[in-house]
Amino acid sequence: MGTSRLAGFYHLTIEERLARAAAAANLTPEELSAWTNGGISPEAADHMIENVIGLHTLPLGLGLNFQINGRDVLIPMVIEEPSVVAGASFMAKLARAGGGFQTSSTSPLMIGQMQVINVINLHEAKFKIYENKAKLLAAADEIDPVLKKFGGGARDIEVRIIDESPIGAFLVIHLIYDVRDAMGANAVNTACERLAPQVEAITGGKVHLRILSNLADQRLSRARCTIPVKELAFDNFSGETVRDGIIAAYAFAAADPYRAATHNKGIMNGVDAVVLASGNDWRAIEAGAHAYAARSGKYTSLSTWGQDADGNLVGTLEMPMAVGIIGGATKVHPAARTAIKLMGIQTASELAEIIMAVGLAQNMAALRALATEGIQRGHMTLHAHQVAIAAGASGDMIEKVAAQMVAEKTVRIDRAEQILKERNP
Repeated sequence: MGTSRLAGFYHLTIEERLARAAAAANLTPEELSAWTNGGISPEAADHMIENVIGLHTLPLGLGLNFQINGRDVLIPMVIEEPSVVAGASFMAKLARAGGGFQTSSTSPLMIGQMQVINVINLHEAKFKIYENKAKLLAAADEIDPVLKKFGGGARDIEVRIIDESPIGAFLVIHLIYDVRDAMGANAVNTACERLAPQVEAITGGKVHLRILSNLADQRLSRARCTIPVKELAFDNFSGETVRDGIIAAYAFAAADPYRAATHNKGIMNGVDAVVLASGNDWRAIEAGAHAYAARSGKYTSLSTWGQDADGNLVGTLEMPMAVGIIGGATKVHPAARTAIKLMGIQTASELAEIIMAVGLAQNMAALRALATEGIQRGHMTLHAHQVAIAAGASGDMIEKVAAQMVAEKTVRIDRAEQILKERNP
């Protein structure tokens, strides 16, 4: 594609925005229709989950200005919360002045867990598993020939002893599995199921649970950005003031779990929006992210913010990112397929890194607002439109009611209803 800097995009009509997106990624009318008709039919939905009675649609917007590893990317984001798409897009614009976002990922390794109970000697069983590791890995490697063909398969086995639990001590075996461009749950769960009889024969115990872990701490993705301090200045705030305010706000989240919970929620506003747009499992990503944030025994910030030797603001983000571009809704849902095409993605790692860049951008947007004018100003401006609609406004009246509430700094549904009555006596 060309550039992700689409000036004036916000002021275009929906049809004009679609046309710009189509031109950027050579999207066909059929592919675009997935974003205008709800993405799927009730009949298609009936094959995805149980007891289907209809569809539930969320807004889909475009994250603009993103430059990731030197490549411009238009990023589809599915979210109902105001200010997220705008905030992330504006921070991406600031990041461009420092070279955009730099990202990286580890290999796509997922962990399958086997809980082994009723073992007489846990330490003996642990050593026996390691003695038979090559045999177990070879067996696991033959389970999915398609995945193996593309370079995936079993990579390692780790054994842990859980000394204390409500049922006493037991053994846990981790099967480390390279899932390539899949999220990997089905492949890993199948491998654990197939290995269970051999594990029981080796340990003399009973394999109870056989399930993937969503704490995918061997499948990490990272994003980094540098914002020149002069780019941070706005209104009466100097660049140094904004930089130091962001760093101080991060320090609060790093030290206090009550603040970290909301801080990380801001990161996930950006992350989940892209995960949803691409048809991936946002609940798995959320679980992995928050578990990773607490891996030290204390829940803390997923991101870091500081300054470099030149006084520029530097942000980093690292977390598990188990997403795929094959299998599941990523292939079944037309809107997800169009999202993948728009981003020009060829591998799951590319998708993971794009998601990380959006998460970091949204984190900076929230911290910048908190550290300067307060979170409510920009958020409430956008939220006012929703409140006006909820009060019964339509057409041009939505903008008029919203603008008056923002000017009065009173964005409430009772005030919106009152303004409507005053304007339409």
